[in-house]
Amino acid sequence: MPFLSETLSRVKPSPTVAVTQLARDLKAQGRDIISLGAGEPDFDTPDNIKAAAIAAIEAGKTKYTAPDGIPELKEAVCAKFRRENGLEYTPAQISVSTGGKQVLYNALMATLNPGDEVVIPAPFWVSYPDIVRLGGGEPVIVEGERQLGFKITPEALEAAITPKTKWFIFNSPSNPTGAGYTRDELKALTDVLMRHPHVWVMTDDMYEHLAYDGFEFVTPAQVEPGLYDRTLTCNGVSKAYAMTGWRIGYAGGPEHLIAAMRKIQGQSTTNPCSISQWAAVEALNGPQDFLAERSAAFKRRRDLVVEGLNACPGITCAVPEGAFYVYPSVADCIGKVSKAGTPIADDEAFCTALLEEEGVAVVFGSAFGLSPYFRVSYAASDEMLTEACVRIRRFCEGLKDGEGN
Repeated sequence: MPFLSETLSRVKPSPTVAVTQLARDLKAQGRDIISLGAGEPDFDTPDNIKAAAIAAIEAGKTKYTAPDGIPELKEAVCAKFRRENGLEYTPAQISVSTGGKQVLYNALMATLNPGDEVVIPAPFWVSYPDIVRLGGGEPVIVEGERQLGFKITPEALEAAITPKTKWFIFNSPSNPTGAGYTRDELKALTDVLMRHPHVWVMTDDMYEHLAYDGFEFVTPAQVEPGLYDRTLTCNGVSKAYAMTGWRIGYAGGPEHLIAAMRKIQGQSTTNPCSISQWAAVEALNGPQDFLAERSAAFKRRRDLVVEGLNACPGITCAVPEGAFYVYPSVADCIGKVSKAGTPIADDEAFCTALLEEEGVAVVFGSAFGLSPYFRVSYAASDEMLTEACVRIRRFCEGLKDGEGN
């Protein structure tokens, strides 16, 4: 009898976590590494949020809470959905978890049965397919159209839906591409979903406040109220409020689904960190003016990185609508050999050689379901991003044709 669960054979470790940890290890060895692999703002958590956490500690708010969130935070989430998305939820329709990932995990664990299918657009956040597999489901990947900025078409979504489809996972602005769906583009997708009442919608709105050039963020239940009763609208404080380590995610959805998610959470982490919850109350209820300031900084960094990457031989980089990622193509680098003699057989080989030879850590595109690309997180200082582009360009200029080319 094997000791480890067979379920583990269905999943793999997170590539983004692995790349980030490798960059840390190399730095610890004394290497000069620029790490652009992690999806984590380099800004600090705002002072008012930190002060709320300190106040909670001093007030002794250090005990267990309700499994899926304190009443004050649920009320704050309801107010946020009403204020920013035009969605009405009651506290009984809100789930608060230890990060956005646990929200998705709880929902999929609570609903998936063997053979259930989950439609996932590609490129996708690396954890979506593996969480589906952990729940016994089958991910159905729909490739985004390159000429449409990696977005899927209504026709492709329609073709992917079968009687076994249980969920459609929707992420805009996207990790890893930064692609954002306009209201009209999203309405075209929700029109498809309205024709398939057995399909539920799981949104990942984590990058809602990181949108540029006048792009208007909208979420499915906002665009199509007819989907409200079968949509789980997921979000969190990690990206917008620079609170990745605080681990607070939340979602609004039908009461029976929220109750099922609560049961899962009650037998896993019990409740999110009490202090982090009080910090999140302040994040959602407190001043929001800094969001626009930070979004403007990210836009400047986006433009810097897009320009720098497009100056690199063999790389083409589209301009994304949001988030803090770009997803450049290295198609013209495949088949070449690096200055150190490493064959560039695919995007993973490109990223590995780039780290080894120039000390720049990025994540290869196949981890996100679409090659030959790589993801750059521009949640870093202008100086670091400028130096990274210099190194990437130097690496690309050193590539030579392989044998037989």
